[in-house]
Amino acid sequence: MTHLTRIPAPDGVAPAAQYAHVVTGAGRLVAVSGQLALDEDGGLVGEGDAGAQARQVFENLRRCLAAAGATFDDVVKLTYFVTDMAHMPAVRAARAAHLPDDRLPASSAVQVAALVRPEFLLEVEALAVVAA
Repeated sequence: MTHLTRIPAPDGVAPAAQYAHVVTGAGRLVAVSGQLALDEDGGLVGEGDAGAQARQVFENLRRCLAAAGATFDDVVKLTYFVTDMAHMPAVRAARAAHLPDDRLPASSAVQVAALVRPEFLLEVEALAVVAA
């Protein structure tokens, strides 16, 4: 049994599509900084390719979570920063490789004018709760 409770549609709130409105749990909080499409040597992965960048970002998230003793099963919140909302299908596809539809976290997606470097198309940060 999971240590997290997901509430996709609280009373009086429109049902969520592609995320849960509320995720709660008891345990240790893990905060993962926004991850970019950089390989382990700091090189850009997927210049101009939102799909390749999203896959690298989710791999970096997986590695960061693992370093804290967490997995995607422990993620309660994802925040997406994209330079164009047209990149969201690629982000969702990369997310689907790590998070099945029955374990979606709370989420926010924000279109931004730019990220730290112009070649980055997206950045994703995560909050997780690891069972005590």
